Amino acid sequence: MDNLFVIREKMRELYASHSRIFDKAIQFVLALVTFYLINANVGFLKAAASPAATLALSVICTFFPLIITVLLATALILAHMFAASISALAVTLLIFLVMYIFYLRLTPKMSVVVLLTPVAFALNIPCIIPIALGLIATPISLVAVICGTIVYYMMAYVKKAAPGMESSGKAKMMMEITAYIKQVFDNKEMWIMIAATIICLFLVYIIHRQAVDHAWKIAIVSGAVANIIIVAIGDVAMGVHTSYAALIIGNLFAVVIGLALELFFFSVDYAKSENLQYEDDEYYYYVKAVPKLSVAAPEKTVKRINERNETEIMDTSKLRKGKQKNMKKHDMDEVNQLLLTQSIKKDLNMK
Repeated sequence: MDNLFVIREKMRELYASHSRIFDKAIQFVLALVTFYLINANVGFLKAAASPAATLALSVICTFFPLIITVLLATALILAHMFAASISALAVTLLIFLVMYIFYLRLTPKMSVVVLLTPVAFALNIPCIIPIALGLIATPISLVAVICGTIVYYMMAYVKKAAPGMESSGKAKMMMEITAYIKQVFDNKEMWIMIAATIICLFLVYIIHRQAVDHAWKIAIVSGAVANIIIVAIGDVAMGVHTSYAALIIGNLFAVVIGLALELFFFSVDYAKSENLQYEDDEYYYYVKAVPKLSVAAPEKTVKRINERNETEIMDTSKLRKGKQKNMKKHDMDEVNQLLLTQSIKKDLNMK
């Protein structure tokens, strides 16, 4: 476990030092995945569905708030609906207007939830959204989740029904509008998923706030189990077929994500928890204090070892002998020089 906490601290430090770069990178990837899924499911307008257009929109959204990504995604869906059918455009525009009235009024800062919900459904792991939001958000985020869920099922219906949409004449258009609204809002699978999302989010939110040991872990597991049970009961009651293997795998993945969120947002040491009691003139206060658990990342110190300065150790006796030899040699040189001088003078008859 200590290694996990060390990794967490290193990731926090890395994010803190390069937060702007990470935020923009995440925003770019989210926009790219969102536009790709839209074009892959309802890409009726070929010019807007091209890879170049997808990449260009993603780059533009990187430098603006997330609400711009939501608005551009809405505009892209409407453009594809217009290419498919006027009736599809009319119904989709009406649905978006109703959703934005509630969304902008109640959860204007939940743009990322609106974007992530259809992405989670497309990846077949929708249960991640209620578990994650139940841990780190409030129940009001359900508005954004429901909006994202409706958008996903709306695109799924248009993708199947688009070949039959021609909008030739008013009567034909009204029939298409009626069928569109009926198919979207009578979709039993969509309402089962919305009910499971609501119950799961509330359950996780309530349990993780309780003053019990390991409340977050209990909330995560309870939410995943509740999600599986509700979806299974709804499938049996309404005759909707769901892949139970995918449902279980998706919830297991949601549990892993929930535990990762606990590691980053709620790491505490229950072994050192204390129950405290206070009182004043009017109340008694019973407080449970649980210390946060953190492990400092080990600091590596690099020591530079300079090149060793070697000291030459000399034998003093040898040094003296060497000096004596040099002195004797020097004296002999002087004697020889003197004898040579006298010999030259004698030869030249010099006194």
